[in-house]
Amino acid sequence: MAALLEDRDLQGIRQRFQQQAEILLREAGGADADDEKKKKEKPLPRLNGHSVFWILAAVAVTYYVDFFPVLQLNLLEGCAWLLVGAVSLVVSLSIALFCIVYLEWKCGICDYDAEYPGLVPVAVVTFLVAAVCFNVSLWPVWSFFTPVILFTQFMGFVMLVSLFG
Repeated sequence: MAALLEDRDLQGIRQRFQQQAEILLREAGGADADDEKKKKEKPLPRLNGHSVFWILAAVAVTYYVDFFPVLQLNLLEGCAWLLVGAVSLVVSLSIALFCIVYLEWKCGICDYDAEYPGLVPVAVVTFLVAAVCFNVSLWPVWSFFTPVILFTQFMGFVMLVSLFG
């Protein structure tokens, strides 16, 4: 008799759990549909305060620290760190352009990792090598401000590119 009573209790608990799970799944499905509708209705603006701030900061830093003359002077001195960084940056940007222009626009492949799993890690590693090399090569000029200056330039460039894409 006690076993029969326990079975009925367990069946009641299972039924309540199934009903609650179905209700939660229906609510979650409705929330996803609402989110998709909102995304379709109002696209995010490309030009916002965040983008404008980083672009203007990069322009100001470029002007006030004489960024391009310093790079030119380091190139004339034959700084190997700067050359290795430049080559690494070119490789990283070439991979990015290959992914965007050729794979996405021409071939229609949007998921790069599935088709070419090695591209993204190679691009990240070459970009990090470039960042380290640029910091080492420009450290004698700006000292502790070098990472801040280069990060500001990077963010300004990324925000500028995001305006076009």
